[in-house]
Amino acid sequence: MMASTATGGGKGAASATALPVIDVRDADIARDGELAIKGATFTVEAGDYVGVVGPNGGGKTTLVLGILGLLPLARGESRLFGTPSPRFTDWARVGYVAQNATAFDPGFPLSVRELVALGRVRRATLGRRLGPEDWREVDDAMALMDITSIGRRRAGSLSGGQKQRVFVAKALVRKPELLILDEPATGVDAEAQERFYGLLADVNARRGTTVLMVSHDLASVFCRMSKVICVNREVHASPITPELDEGALLRKVYGEHFTFVFHRHECGIGHGGDAHG
Repeated sequence: MMASTATGGGKGAASATALPVIDVRDADIARDGELAIKGATFTVEAGDYVGVVGPNGGGKTTLVLGILGLLPLARGESRLFGTPSPRFTDWARVGYVAQNATAFDPGFPLSVRELVALGRVRRATLGRRLGPEDWREVDDAMALMDITSIGRRRAGSLSGGQKQRVFVAKALVRKPELLILDEPATGVDAEAQERFYGLLADVNARRGTTVLMVSHDLASVFCRMSKVICVNREVHASPITPELDEGALLRKVYGEHFTFVFHRHECGIGHGGDAHG
């Protein structure tokens, strides 16, 4: 299921009999009284690096919330590691960065390292000081996201791209098996986005972390990732392989006049494609 240009590395080591990390079957999801997702069926396997794409308002965030059990399903089923999402409790296995996680007060007083360390705090450890092992995990997560050098800076003073990496490090600090990111690269320049996607590819390859990310950067999805989930009320999922007709797949959600010119040979050099509505 891995594309020749994708960098995901953990999936090959997974057992053929292992349960999917995410298993969605015939799911309808309503939001604000309206049916937003209809008949979604797909799986995400251990070690996958997955891009969720589609037009604005198409239901990408709704799908993520349904996967996490934060929105109820009107029909069908969603499972995390084999457990129905509404009954899933082992949240140490899941890291999640919400769509607006980085939109906080610029006067926020914590340093970057202190903010990342909040990821080590959970209900069972409230009131306990962090120990040496906790701080080692904090420093490891910061190194993975290349933010060690800004560890002493006040988090509220950072650029958008730096804030993204801080919040991903916070989500990674407990070594989750699944990392879910909802549009983490929105509002940053192309160079920062490319760096960010590359760092996530390293996390996927080095730790075997399964990554599912909502993204509008189609070129990065098709260059770097192993699977794509296209969403516009209906959901179409596919492994990313050299044989995939990207344009035909994307037209199912963006419309018949949508054109995506994809230059696979340019992957790793910069943007690998251009999209036109």
